[in-house]
Amino acid sequence: MAKIYTSQADEDTITAVLRRGFRSSGPKWTVLRLALALSLKQADDPDASFDQIEQGGRGSEYTLEILTGSSQKEEAGFVDAFCALLSVRHGVDLFANEALYTRWLQRHIRRGLKEIQTTWRDSHDFHEFLFQEFFSQTADAPASERTQNSDSLLSALSELGFQSEILTQFEGPRVTRHTVRLAEADDFGKLERRLDDLAFTLGLKDAGVFMAAAGAPKTVWLDVPRPAAAWKSHGIEVLTAWKAPAGGLPVLLGLDVVGEPVARDLVSAPHLLVAGTTGSGKSVCLHGMLLSLLQSRSPQQVQWLLIDPKRVELAAYAQVPHLYAPIVTEGPDAVRALQGLVKEMDRREKLLAARSARDWDGLGVDAPPRLLVVVEELAALLAQAQEAEAPLVMLAQKARATGIHLILATQRPDSATFSGLLRSNIPSRIALTVQKSAESKIVLDETGAERLLGRGDMLVKWTGSAVQRAHGLHIQNNDVSALVQRVTRKGTGT
Repeated sequence: MAKIYTSQADEDTITAVLRRGFRSSGPKWTVLRLALALSLKQADDPDASFDQIEQGGRGSEYTLEILTGSSQKEEAGFVDAFCALLSVRHGVDLFANEALYTRWLQRHIRRGLKEIQTTWRDSHDFHEFLFQEFFSQTADAPASERTQNSDSLLSALSELGFQSEILTQFEGPRVTRHTVRLAEADDFGKLERRLDDLAFTLGLKDAGVFMAAAGAPKTVWLDVPRPAAAWKSHGIEVLTAWKAPAGGLPVLLGLDVVGEPVARDLVSAPHLLVAGTTGSGKSVCLHGMLLSLLQSRSPQQVQWLLIDPKRVELAAYAQVPHLYAPIVTEGPDAVRALQGLVKEMDRREKLLAARSARDWDGLGVDAPPRLLVVVEELAALLAQAQEAEAPLVMLAQKARATGIHLILATQRPDSATFSGLLRSNIPSRIALTVQKSAESKIVLDETGAERLLGRGDMLVKWTGSAVQRAHGLHIQNNDVSALVQRVTRKGTGT
């Protein structure tokens, strides 16, 4: 009788989902089927590492009859459906090869369980996690058609006790910016405290209205989200048409609320945290930054150390000429690579001293390339190897002058992942949609990210600049592959 096997870590995840996600003691196969679906939605295939269960770490075993429902008086259950699905996915007739069918089934289920383990926090609503995973790319943002009408905004303001007039309105990529003149100067503070009430009155549900001073007396900008169907989509064409400035490590983050490019220099960061929940667009934000550098900076100007504990998000860059070392996917290997960078930092400090230079720019045109370290999922890395935090902290504290910069991304913006030592040495932050205002405070030191629209909507807090809202570009996997192939064939990013 064919079976699939799970590890003890897999079983712990299943138990957490049943007890704290579903709050029930239901059958385990419900979680296994969800894990299968989560894995199948990924573009790549799970690797052979999911075939092996570590010594002494076996958790349980499940027959195909249990998994497919054929043992539960469901006639044939999903036997044919599961087999047909995997046959199409992998381009082979699995009906004639039960062993291969079982192997692919185990790989997908175990990868899906790992995805739950690394991206879902058991303090968060599991049903919301599933919605973001399966439907966030197709569902409309929580906004009302009424918000497109300035009369509705005036009526909502009046209902809250504010007398005002709308001077202008402009439709940006995702929000409509209304220029509003308030009756009294002290209405600014009052309205700022009642933005949640305004959003509720407009029927925006979890989305928020953002406000900023417009420059003129008693005048503010109110940015009101539109339904997703009314968004103006902007993709890779914006990035390829963008002219990067000379010097530094410029990256294009997206467009602002009126459609103008939002770009920043990673050198001025000098390190960056990117945080957002599942479906927020965190990975797409990382792709935008890497593709910006790929098309504008050569390997002689910047080299990358990519750390991808989830194995899939950064795999497309495996052949780019900018790599400082092969992409790192295992925790112990990441620790060794980061410790090696600390030694490289020390070597570069001696080079600066020998040339009497204060920083990397002081070395002139013959300076070695800058180094960019990207950790795709900080929480997953620390779960694999907690000792990775020590070299990350050391690099965050001292690496700026030596031309080494960090981008740390996470779906878990909590104090356990983004510790006080990291927080104090990484001043630049990008917050995509988070679930709670407390998480927004951890990332930005202020609330607001919990009211974003998802799918790349972000708040950018850069060293020396006020917080700015930006909408990320719609970059698809084939866009990444095409640009990577073009640069790889060319052999240079210039």
